[in-house]
Amino acid sequence: MRTAPTILHLDMDAFFAAAEQAAKPSLRGKPVIVGGLGPRGVVATASYEARRFGVHSAMPMAQARRLAPNAACLVPRFSLYRSVSEQVMELLGRLSPLVEPLSLDEAFVDLEAGGAAHDAPSARATGERLRADIRAVTGLTGSVGLAGSKMIAKIASEQAKPDGLVLIDPGTERELLGPMPVRTLPGVGPATGEHLRRAGMTTVADLAEAGEDELVRLLGRAHGAALFRMALGHDDRPVVAERDAKSVSVEDTFDVDLHDRVRVRLEVDRLAERCVQRLRGSGHSGRTIVLKVRRYDFSTLTRSETLRGPTDDPTVVREAAGRLLESVDTTGGVRLLGVGVTGLADYTQEDLFAQAAAEAEAEAQAAAGAEPDEDAPTVPEGAASEAGEPHRTEPGRPDPAERRWAAGQDVRHATYGPGWVQGSGVGRVTVRFEEPWSAPGRVRTLRVDDEDLEAADPLPLVRPAGHPERPPPAVDPGRAPDWKPDRGPVPDPRPG
Repeated sequence: MRTAPTILHLDMDAFFAAAEQAAKPSLRGKPVIVGGLGPRGVVATASYEARRFGVHSAMPMAQARRLAPNAACLVPRFSLYRSVSEQVMELLGRLSPLVEPLSLDEAFVDLEAGGAAHDAPSARATGERLRADIRAVTGLTGSVGLAGSKMIAKIASEQAKPDGLVLIDPGTERELLGPMPVRTLPGVGPATGEHLRRAGMTTVADLAEAGEDELVRLLGRAHGAALFRMALGHDDRPVVAERDAKSVSVEDTFDVDLHDRVRVRLEVDRLAERCVQRLRGSGHSGRTIVLKVRRYDFSTLTRSETLRGPTDDPTVVREAAGRLLESVDTTGGVRLLGVGVTGLADYTQEDLFAQAAAEAEAEAQAAAGAEPDEDAPTVPEGAASEAGEPHRTEPGRPDPAERRWAAGQDVRHATYGPGWVQGSGVGRVTVRFEEPWSAPGRVRTLRVDDEDLEAADPLPLVRPAGHPERPPPAVDPGRAPDWKPDRGPVPDPRPG
C-alpha cells in the first residue's frame, strides 16, 4: 500500500454509447442503446439517458426496447471504438510507462513511475489535466479514481461517474469499504456473494469482523486469505504494463436455431477464418483450437484439440474446428457457435501436412486442366452476428435483391455526403446526413439499392484541423428535421 494516491484508474463514461452520441449530433441528450439488434441480441452499453429507464449492459435487447421504446438502438462500430481507445491510451502513456489496459475504455496508471505525481495535490492536478486532455482529443468524458492501491482507485472511479474525479487518501480505506456490499471486492461474484450471505456476511465490515480463519474455512486458503486482506483495504498488486493475451476467439449467436448440419459446418468454417484474422492482427499464433457450441436447450459444449506446434494458418484452424464439430450432436438445433485459439505464441510453426495437402490440391487442379480461382472466397458466408455484422448469403444462393443496412452504420452518399443509417426495410433505407462536428442533419429516405449510397468508414469525433465546415442543409417545407427513434424507414412524401 502506498502512502500517496499515485495509482490512477480511468474509466470512460458509457463508452460505446457516448462515442455514438458524439458521432451523431441528433442523438446527443437522447437515450442510445448499443448492442445486437437481432431477436437474441444483448445490450453492450446504454447511455445515461437510457439507464434512467432501467436499461443496462448484458440485458436482452428485446427487454431494453420495451423499457425504452423511444431509444435509438444501434449496432456496435468497433473500428471507431478502437480508434478512440488508442487516442486515450496514448494520453495515458504520456503520464507513465506503466499503463495497464483492462479493456478499450479502462486502464490503471502508475503516476509515481512516470514522475507525474508524488502526493495528493499533484495527483489531483494530473487527473484533472488528463480529463481535460481526453475531452479535447476525443470529445468524450472519462471518470478518474486516485488512491494508494488498484482496488481502491477502481472504487473511486466508480464513485466519480459520470465525468468526475474522486481521490481517496491512503489510510481511510477501511472506513470507506466497511459499509459497502461484499460484491464490491474483486473476485466476489454471485456465487461467492450468496455463499457469504448465507453465512451472515453482507458488507465488507462483516468480512473484516469475521476474521481470516473463518473466511479460509468458508472459501479455502487462497481465496479466504486474499478476501480478508482486501476487506482491510490491503491491495499490493502492482500496475503491470504488459498483459499477455491468453486466447483469441470469435462467436455468433443466431436469430434462429441452426438445424442443418451442413449449415452448421459452414458457420464453423467462417468463424475459424475470422478467428485467424484476429489472431494475425494481434501478432500471435496458437497451439490449441477450441470449439464452443450452445444448443437449443442452452446447454454449452466445449471441445479442444492441441496441435504439434503454434499456427496461424486458416486451413489448419478450419480443419481442426471441423474435426471437433464431428464429436458434437447438433440435431436438436444450435443457437451459438464459437471458435477460439489458446496457447498463444509470438511465432508460427508451419504445418507441413496442411501445406502438402494444399500443394497436392493445386497439382490435381493443374492435372485436370482447371485454373485455380484466386478470387473465390475461402469460407462461406452465413447469418448476421450479434455485434451487427452485415447479413450474408450462403454459397450457391443468389445475392439478395436488396442490400441490407444496419441501424447506426456509417454511409456516404455522392450528393448528400456522410451520414448514418436510422433504419431500413421494405426496399427503403432512412439515412441521417450529418457529421460529428455539424448541427443535427436532415433525414432522407432512399432506395436500398441507390447506387450513390455506399458503406463508409467512421469519421473522427473531433473535426481535424483544416477540415472545411459544411453548410447546414436546407430543410424542405413541412419536413421536420428533429430526431426520431428507430422505428424503420421514414416515408418520403415526395414521389419516387
